[in-house]
Amino acid sequence: MVIRQGVTAVADPARARQVVVSRRSPEGNLSVVATTSPPVEYAMERLGVTARVTTETALPIGAGFGLSAAALLSTLSALDHLFSLALGPRGVADLAHEAEIVHRTGLGDVAACREGGFDCRKGAGIEGEILRIPAGGEEITAVTFGPISTPQVLSSAKALARVDRAYPGRCPRDIADFFRLSRDFAEKSGCITPRVREGLAACDRAGIPASMTMLGEGIFAWGRGAGGVLAPFGEILFLEVSDAGFSAGEDLP
Repeated sequence: MVIRQGVTAVADPARARQVVVSRRSPEGNLSVVATTSPPVEYAMERLGVTARVTTETALPIGAGFGLSAAALLSTLSALDHLFSLALGPRGVADLAHEAEIVHRTGLGDVAACREGGFDCRKGAGIEGEILRIPAGGEEITAVTFGPISTPQVLSSAKALARVDRAYPGRCPRDIADFFRLSRDFAEKSGCITPRVREGLAACDRAGIPASMTMLGEGIFAWGRGAGGVLAPFGEILFLEVSDAGFSAGEDLP
């Protein structure tokens, strides 16, 4: 699913390439999470540009929310605008997808983020066929316990074989079916951790459709009462399904 909350990026000309990754807390405080991002630096090198890039998100980083793809899309949109590269949405998406593949930070998030709603990718690559279920405005509740290393999973032939076997082989009919297929995939993939298992069990007892964030140690759920069920497990995130894909903003000072 494509959520409205994501990553914003600001790019300024600089003598050396620099990336600052930051997160804004629920209280509004901004903290630096990292001062490097190999996928973003790779993209700048491919473009032959030198800039200082600052990314900001309110979501937990590395927790299965597709923020690596979001950071690449927003950064490349900013660089495209700053240096008049004429990449356009297609060129931005192509290079973002390439950077994800090269650095094993994701496989299909960039393709998903080109438009909104719930998506089912029916083909590989940035131009693979995607079936979308429009659901702009739907609220999703999530909680996260921490990151899971996406490169580590994508570098494991054994893990990838297990994930491949878990794939349901069909697209969801509606949102409820989306959650059923997602949960079945999470179960069969072998990625569910004990803490995620405990939270999913609580959702099951309350009749709340829920599954595991991919790829992060967390849970996302749908329906009334989801916040109350997940609240004992950590900071609750209220997410909104977007009806549109990524976009570039205006000039910033």
